[in-house]
This record gives sequence, structure tokens and C-alpha cells, in this order.
Amino acid sequence: MTIWEYDAAVRGEGYPILAGVDEAGRGPLCGPVCAAAVVLPPDVEIEGINDSKKLSEKKREALFDVITEQAISYGIGFASVEEIEEINILNATFLAMCRAVSQLSVEPALVLVDGNRTPTGLALPSRTVIKGDASSASIAAASILAKVSRDRLLLEMDAQYPQYGFAKHKGYGTAAHYEALRQYGPSPVHRMSFLKKFYQE
Repeated sequence: MTIWEYDAAVRGEGYPILAGVDEAGRGPLCGPVCAAAVVLPPDVEIEGINDSKKLSEKKREALFDVITEQAISYGIGFASVEEIEEINILNATFLAMCRAVSQLSVEPALVLVDGNRTPTGLALPSRTVIKGDASSASIAAASILAKVSRDRLLLEMDAQYPQYGFAKHKGYGTAAHYEALRQYGPSPVHRMSFLKKFYQE
């Protein structure tokens, strides 16, 4: 079953308007977590949509424009570093997802959420889909919007804090990133709860 057939099958269950939801940035050591919600038209297949992790940066950027042009509606939500520190990364991810869904201009009959947990606070009917970004076109589209939106923000942070190399590693815990942390210490956009063990060494 293709990702498009999956969505068509779910619509056939009586959910004419589907929203796919996915996040980017749960694992990095810095920056916000981002989520996107996308309602795709049922009669259009956008060529190239796939799990964002399987696409090149150039391909994701190109698809971002196509998806935002052709989607019936989409929303992008963030949860800040401060919110991650206050309520933990899982709850911050749920918060970003709810913010993304709240921006949709149409109310979906069903929200397909990547993963195995329904976001706390989501008031709409929902269904979790494990490895949803490889199963559902709507979730795959959301994964692309979330990833590109967060990467663009990290480029802005790179301009602000060039010593950490955010543009290259997007905040993930690479050897170069940890070396920069050893040399310069954390920046205001680092998640200190993610660095506790590092600074206890």
C-alpha cells in the first residue's frame, strides 16, 4: 500500500478531511521543537513526498513550496526552549502539535499523528500511526514542513551564534557540536536539561 492509498483508505472509513501531524527537533541539544499539520486535497498526489529523513535538504526545500501551495490548509507550531525546559520535551512536542493543528483553516474529521501517543490537549478525533511518515502521505507532508521550518530557524540561530555550527548539524549532538560546547559553553538557545550529563562529566 502506498502512502497515498493509506490516506485514501482512511478517508474511505468516513473521514473526508484528514490532517497529518508530525514533529521535528525532539532530539537536538538546542532550539525549539517544531510540528506541522497538513490537510492535503484528496484528488492530488504530490510527487516526491516521503519521510523527510529520506529526502535531501534540497528536495525538502522544493517540496515545502509545493506542499504549502497545494495543501487545503497547513499549520506550523513551535514550542520554545523555555517551554521544553519547563514541561519536558514530550509535552513540549504535544504543545507544538496542538499549536499546528489550531492554525488549520478547516477542521479535520480525523488527525493522523506520527508515533504511538496522542498529543495531550488535542480536542479532535485522532489516530496514532507508528512510522506514520513512511505510511501516510499527510504525515509525510507534515514531516517535511516541520523539518524545513525548524532548519530555517536554526540557520537564523547560526547567524546569531556562529561558533556552534548550527547550520551544519541543526543542533544535533555531533562531535563538532560537543567540542564547541566544551570551548564556548552553552548558548541561551541550548536545552540545559539535555546537557546535564555532559556537564557532569
